[in-house]
Amino acid sequence: MRRRTCRTAVAAIALTSLMVVSACAKDSGAGTTGSSASAGAACEFAPAPSAPAGSGSSATDRPVDGEEIDASGLKIGLAYDIGGRGDASFNDLAAAGFDRVIKDTGVAKENTRELSAAPNEDESVKQSRLRQLAREGFDPIVAVGFAYTESLRVVAPEFPDVQFGLVDSAVEGAANVTPLVFAEQEGAFLAGVVAAYQSKKCHVGFVGGVDIPLIHKFEAGYVQGAKAAAPNIVVEKKYITPATDFTGFQDPAKGLETAKGLIEKGADVLYPAAGASGIGVFSAVKQAGVLAIGCDADQYHQPALADTKDVIVASSLKRVDVAVHDFVRAAASDDLASLPKVFDLKVNGVGYATSGGRIDAELQGILEGFKAQIIEGKIKVADKR
Repeated sequence: MRRRTCRTAVAAIALTSLMVVSACAKDSGAGTTGSSASAGAACEFAPAPSAPAGSGSSATDRPVDGEEIDASGLKIGLAYDIGGRGDASFNDLAAAGFDRVIKDTGVAKENTRELSAAPNEDESVKQSRLRQLAREGFDPIVAVGFAYTESLRVVAPEFPDVQFGLVDSAVEGAANVTPLVFAEQEGAFLAGVVAAYQSKKCHVGFVGGVDIPLIHKFEAGYVQGAKAAAPNIVVEKKYITPATDFTGFQDPAKGLETAKGLIEKGADVLYPAAGASGIGVFSAVKQAGVLAIGCDADQYHQPALADTKDVIVASSLKRVDVAVHDFVRAAASDDLASLPKVFDLKVNGVGYATSGGRIDAELQGILEGFKAQIIEGKIKVADKR
């Protein structure tokens, strides 16, 4: 039977308080034995909750289709965050939801428009992008990322009859802006649990793209989950760029160097919340022969990561695809009030994926147990580090 001295928290792959604790590294050899779930033999694991009856599958799918909706008369616009389509993460999820709703609702391809952002662009450029879509008759319009918050504060009142969806933020007092926000910390928590059980050194790491509050949610959840599973685990953390520099979300070369630094410190499972920079993190992980956990999408299946997918043991999911899909459908049927206030574990707005075959039934059960406790409110996952 496995000894567990690390509390396991598997429903929030974000990161709860990336604090470095060193005591666990001295527990070598005192860990569990037997299954692949106990790969982290250096850790002492805390008692883990049991999986609820009937559970056992990761939350990779969520029913989003209700009654058939004819949106063939709509013109739908999408304004990407930096990185755009092809980032193998956040923006690609938005693109997937966009593609699916076009297919499901009969919107003609010529009635869709996608526009991308540039790193550190001026606020006026974002405003111009949103105005362009609105003036050309696109409605609804999805703005992908909190970076559009201030722009929508200005632009939305100029087009009161246009419905905007804003991923990761809200605009107070703007009735035509629907916030599409997530409990990222819950998914990150589950990622932290996986990291603890997969680590051979009881020493893991977190790579943040940009040092901002949104990414702090991932950090907080991840750390809390790792320590719930293994209280004495060491968690290294490093951000690629400071809050003023958003290139940290699309610089694979810096992602690689940042990851190398954490690996040199002893981390053998890394979790990047870094957008396209995560591509470099996975390259560093493969070069070093250690492991990684994907973020936002089921990154094991991302084409851009085909050469490094074998190091990805699991992924935390942030269902931006679901939010985009559901928002457009709700706008088309004039039923925006039906959308959840927060896309969390309870509504499968966040979750985890176990593609790759490294997560055994025992660890799956532990993850489902933590997930159930988060949904029931028995575990409160912090959203600040």
